Amino acid sequence: MVSWHKPAGSISSADYDVVVSPGDPDWVHTGLRVANLAAGESRTIETGDQEFVIVPLAGRRVQVSSEPDEVELVGRTDVFAGPTDVAYVPRGRTLTVTASEPSRVAFCSAVAGSDQRFAVVTLDHVPVELRGAGNASRQVHNFATPAVLQADSIICCEVLTPGGNWSSYPPHKHDEERPGVETELEEIYYFEARTEPGGPASAQPHGYQAVHGTPERPIDVDARVVSGDVVLVPHGWHGPSMAPPGYDLYYLNVMAGPGPERAWRICDDPAHGWVRDTWPDQQLDPRLPFRAHDRPRKDRTDDTTNDPEEAR
Repeated sequence: MVSWHKPAGSISSADYDVVVSPGDPDWVHTGLRVANLAAGESRTIETGDQEFVIVPLAGRRVQVSSEPDEVELVGRTDVFAGPTDVAYVPRGRTLTVTASEPSRVAFCSAVAGSDQRFAVVTLDHVPVELRGAGNASRQVHNFATPAVLQADSIICCEVLTPGGNWSSYPPHKHDEERPGVETELEEIYYFEARTEPGGPASAQPHGYQAVHGTPERPIDVDARVVSGDVVLVPHGWHGPSMAPPGYDLYYLNVMAGPGPERAWRICDDPAHGWVRDTWPDQQLDPRLPFRAHDRPRKDRTDDTTNDPEEAR
């Protein structure tokens, strides 16, 4: 039986701290590599039949080269310092990422069936959504969703959850092709956690991730997650993602599927979808947004419940 929770270090290689690839057991469409790079260090990948989204997790300047395109991405000190520039690299390229200072970089990927154009989404053009309310408040960076980035199949975003809050809630799924209702997408969750400002250096930041299935397709994940952990969601209701009091939680999502349309449509678990109706009477968590205070950013709050990011 496949274990869908991959603890930090359990799926590493000589060059990457995290390696998830299409073609792994019971895994088909999406991939993720995470590399910690010293100043001046590079990683080179032949993209083959996969398209990539390069996401700086830590490190303020990252060079992305993919002949004939080259760009320097403006990154961030860490994942809690607001959005970052990201780069899209199409299939059939040689991709090189070089750090100008110690950096951590995510290489998100998905199998692609068509050729697209190299693209950059700068941090000022990343839609920042403040979602939910009360202890379901969270922040979503939609840098590679269909409305923002043109790609063949890959969909990516990242979510920040203040300590004591729940995100990816109500539990939801996207594992069936139902036109206009739901799209079939497998999903990767990559986690980082931190102690809230003022907490002791000896603290051990962590969070929790749950996944449960349907009677026809059972799956059961109840995982304590720490920085560097991955949870794979091949199907089923996923959520909540829980940030315990005292610890902020971050996760990066990578999605793709076999459907003919690149779309992100979700279906709430009918046992818990009623929770949304309680949000209009609650305030957004005042700790949001997470942001870097030394650079400008456009914040946007959108309470439209039909958007799939509402479940993040």
